[in-house]
This record gives sequence, structure tokens and C-alpha cells, in this order.
Amino acid sequence: MKRHLFAATAVLGLSLAAQPAVLAQSEDALSRAIAADYDAHLEALYQHFHAHPELSHQEVETAARLAEELRALGFDVTEQVGGTGIVAVMENGEGPTLMMRADMDGLPVREQTGLSYASTDTGVDHRGVENPTMHACAHDTHMTALVGAARQLVERTDDWSGTLVLIGQPAEELGEGAVAMIEDGLFERFPTPDFNISFHTFSAIPTGTITYVPGYAMANVDSVDIYVHGRGGHGAYPHTTKDPIYLASMIVVGLQSLISRELSPLEPGVVTVGAFNAGAKHNIISDEAHLQLTVRSYSDETRNHLLTGIQRIANAQAEAYGLTEAEYPRIEIEETYTPALYNNPELASRAVGALRARFGNEAVVETDPVMGGEDFSQYHRTEHDIPTFMFWVGGTTPARLDEYTANGQVPPSNHSPFFAPDDPEGTITQAAEAMTSVALDILAPAEGE
Repeated sequence: MKRHLFAATAVLGLSLAAQPAVLAQSEDALSRAIAADYDAHLEALYQHFHAHPELSHQEVETAARLAEELRALGFDVTEQVGGTGIVAVMENGEGPTLMMRADMDGLPVREQTGLSYASTDTGVDHRGVENPTMHACAHDTHMTALVGAARQLVERTDDWSGTLVLIGQPAEELGEGAVAMIEDGLFERFPTPDFNISFHTFSAIPTGTITYVPGYAMANVDSVDIYVHGRGGHGAYPHTTKDPIYLASMIVVGLQSLISRELSPLEPGVVTVGAFNAGAKHNIISDEAHLQLTVRSYSDETRNHLLTGIQRIANAQAEAYGLTEAEYPRIEIEETYTPALYNNPELASRAVGALRARFGNEAVVETDPVMGGEDFSQYHRTEHDIPTFMFWVGGTTPARLDEYTANGQVPPSNHSPFFAPDDPEGTITQAAEAMTSVALDILAPAEGE
């Protein structure tokens, strides 16, 4: 997306050297129950999901298996919401409605983890190209932990009151699945949540550690194409042409002023030119160049400033080069974009309180926002304005992270063909325990009930 995720632990502002060793989880009934359930059920489920990833909008078998798991627990399950999405509802008396989300799609990546249950499956992507597929972004852990939390909550219906809405979301990696489910009536056909929560496994966080960011946590993500027009000709006679490569180069340089001279130094923003394509031969000046940009921001105001600024700078450079208005660059901004993920501060404070009560203060770490994107953000950007909170769990053991540090390396990032949690039990059981704990806190019966 998933356009995200983070490239290294330093990006998250989390110093591994400063983190304690993995804290021993309290040996209470919930911890023991989840550990036992991992051995009896969740491990096999995780390995099944990992071995059989499906690409965005194609999560047919994945959704069917997730629906089967939740239906067996007594949830009222609806399939094919927003395409391949599923919605599972359980009503348990009066109280708030809590939505918990897991994303389901894999990536077009050839797995190179060496796991005995590594994926060998293939799939045809949205461009019609067949690719190897892999759960390189740990969505398999998200689904497994959601099932794990659901299984515990069903066993503890005396401890909570309200309505659970669990969703399996398609196409997170394309940034399209949340919108598809919302447009298919997620908040009209099913109970409208009072709160939304989710988590993400991240390779550069040590297992046993949970990180979170109150407020803006991840960025608006826009994809922009600039088609720069020129007047082609022979490379030996540039004075008879209007070189689009030269003009595009000036645009690339000019775009940097949006960040360095137009935004406050305290306001984050990114304008990255990820691709520059033009020409076909040494001695021919082409008549078009194509720039592909990713644009990142937090606030809607900054997003608008950057997007309008791109058009302004491109047109100004074209005018300065002597092109007519009809020859100005054509700007295309993808209509579907990933909005900034905003963690409601009050919900974050409440959820963090529940997490710290269970795992200890040192295991639940506030960190810095990043410029990656996540379409979980879409669920609060509706007329319902539902408070939303996402947190991150560790995907690599502290010992393995220490090895990488000693060798001057960083762990394989999410989306890498080499990434899978090296202690999936630790990752999944903590995530399931965390989701269960937050749910029990939010849905705790009122005094006297």
C-alpha cells in the first residue's frame, strides 16, 4: 500500500538499544488461553494464510476461510462486502459498538524466506500480469490475531456488553478496500461503530513491544503524473526544438521549493519524483517526458497546497521556457488516494491504558509519525466521524535485531521477499491479547450491570 510501510526502525523513531528485553507476559488466564489456542488452532491457521496469499480484490479463498472461522464462533457473517470483504457481527447486550479490522491481501512478491510453509502460489495482478504472491506485509498475522481475539471474546461474553463488528478488508495494498466496503454500505447495512481499532505487524519493532502514535500517525498518499510536452527534433539542433527533458528537469528542481520554501519547517511534507521517462535514442529530442510522483502530507490544507503547487510550478516553468498555454504540462492526480491516518487522542489514551495495564509501561512505547500510508484511515473520514486507533506490534525478535545491528544491517522491511515474523507465535499471541484487552476495556459493562 500499501504504499507504506516503514523502511527501518529509525524511521519509526524507536531506538532498539533503548528498548528493554521482551517483557514476560503476565501468566494470567487470558495469556494462557491464547498461548494454548496458538498451539491448538492459530498456528495452523497462520501457516495456511501465509502459504496461500491472494492479491488485492482477489481474496476469495482467504475471505471464505476467515468467514468460516468467525461463523463457527457464532458471528453473523456476510460475505462479498465491497467485493471480497467480509463483515461478522455479534450482539451481546446493551453497550457500544466496536469494529475491529484485519486486511487480507497479499503482494506480487516471490517469497524468499525459506520457511517450510512459504508461498509458492501465483496470481494475476490488477494490470493483468501474473506474479508470484506472498504475504510480505504480514496481513496473515492480522487475520490470525483477529480470529484469536474473536475466540477469546466469545469465551468471555460475561465480561463485555455491546456489539462486535469484525471485518476482513480486501485491497489494502492498493488503498482501495476500505472505500469499497464503505461504499457498499458498511456503516448502513451493519451496526455503525462507536470506535474502530486495528493493528499492524512491523518488522523493525522487537517482538514483545507495541508502539503507537496519538494524532496524525501516517500520511495522505497521492500519486501524481506529469506529462511534459515539448517540440521534438534532432539532437544536433536543439535550438529548433523545445526539449521536454530539459523542461521536466527544471520542474523536478522547482518542485523541491514546495517543501523547502513554502511549507513551515514544522509541517511535514514529501514530494518525491519516483520515475522520469523520456526519449528513445541518443540523438533524438523527444516531444514528451513523463514524471511520476508520490506526494505525502498530514493535513488536508497541506495536501491541497502541495497538489495545487505542482500544477503552478509546472505551468510556470513551461511558460518561462517559451511554450504556449496549450503546451503546458498535463497533470493527472489519481482520484483514489489514501488519507492520513489520524489516531483519535482520547481513544488512543484509553487503548494505551488498557495495553499498559496488561503488558507494562515499558512494553508500550509512543513513537513518531511516519509518511507511509494506510487505508484504515478511511473509516473515520465519513459522515459518522468514528474515532479510530491503530497500533503496531513487533515482528522480529530482539536477538535477531541485535544481530542485524552488530552486522551493520537493518531487518528485512515489510514488503521484502525476505520478511516474515521470525517468532510468529510471539507476534500473533501478543496482537491477539492486545486486541482482546482493548475490546474488553471499551466494551466493559457499565457499573451495576
